[in-house]
Amino acid sequence: MKHAVIFDLDGTLLNTLGDLRAATNHALEVRGLPPHSMEEIRQFIGNGIRLLICRAMPEGTPEAEIDAALDDFKAYYAAHIHDRTVPYDGIPQLLTALRKRGIKVAVLSNKIDSASQQLIEYFFPGKTDVVFGEHVGVPRKPDPTSCRMVMQQLGVQPEQVLYVGDSGTDMQTAKNAGLYAVGVTWGFRSKEVLLENGADVLVHRPEQILQILDSDE
Repeated sequence: MKHAVIFDLDGTLLNTLGDLRAATNHALEVRGLPPHSMEEIRQFIGNGIRLLICRAMPEGTPEAEIDAALDDFKAYYAAHIHDRTVPYDGIPQLLTALRKRGIKVAVLSNKIDSASQQLIEYFFPGKTDVVFGEHVGVPRKPDPTSCRMVMQQLGVQPEQVLYVGDSGTDMQTAKNAGLYAVGVTWGFRSKEVLLENGADVLVHRPEQILQILDSDE
C-alpha cells in the first residue's frame, strides 16, 4: 500500500515555462543574443538552470560568460518567479485529496531549493510535507540520492511511494530509487520519452493518480 507521493515540480505540478523563458531570454538580451522560442526552452529545461543557460547560449561560450548569464537569470527569475506560472488543471484538487487521505506529499526538483520552496509556498501552502530542490553537494536527479533523502524525511520505504514526473529524468530517478514511476503527459516531454525511460504507467489527468492509489489498496 502506498503511503506517499513524490512529485516533480516544473512540468508536473506547475507550468513554469513562461517564466523560465522570460528569465533565459533576459539573460540573452543583456548580451545582445537572440531569444529562444517556448518550444526551445521546453527542450532545454529539466536538469538544473546552469544546464538550461549552457544550452541557451552559443556553443563554445566561455564558462565565465555562462556564470555571468546565470547570475542575470537568477536575479530576473527571483523578481518574476510567478508572473506567468500557473498550476496545471486539477493539481490543487489532487493535493487536497491526498492530504484528506493521509497520504504524505513531497516535491523533489532540480530547481534551486529557494525557488522551489517559494513556489510551493505561494501556490500550495500547507499541502506538502517536504520540498527539496537543488542543494550544493547533493547530486541532481536522476541520481537517487536526493530521492532517498526525501523518503527518509517522510519516513517511508520505496515500495510505499509513487513517484510522479513529466520527464525522462524523472522516470530514471524513480527507477534508480526503486520507486513506481508515474509519467504525466501534460508536462514538458512526450509520452514516448516517458516510456523509453521506464515509466510504469502514464496518466493524462491528475485525478488518475488517485485511481492508481485506489487500485493499490
